[in-house]
Amino acid sequence: MVFSGDKDPGGMSQRFEYQFVEVKLKGGAWTGNPRRDYREVIEDRARAGWRFVQAFAPSVGAYGAAGSVDLIFEREVA
Repeated sequence: MVFSGDKDPGGMSQRFEYQFVEVKLKGGAWTGNPRRDYREVIEDRARAGWRFVQAFAPSVGAYGAAGSVDLIFEREVA
């Protein structure tokens, strides 16, 4: 996904692309532990030039517990 937006206070328009990585939570509502280490995902993407923006829990199951977390990354498009 590519987004054009003004993120520069100097008024220069920059374009960004975004990447979403879903990390499933094992054990569901009972443990909330990730199936894979989210830190490794963030470090891998950083080495590839992506900047971590946010973690978002889009799916909610029983008792309001998230079943997964989306890690959101961005990088500038030249």
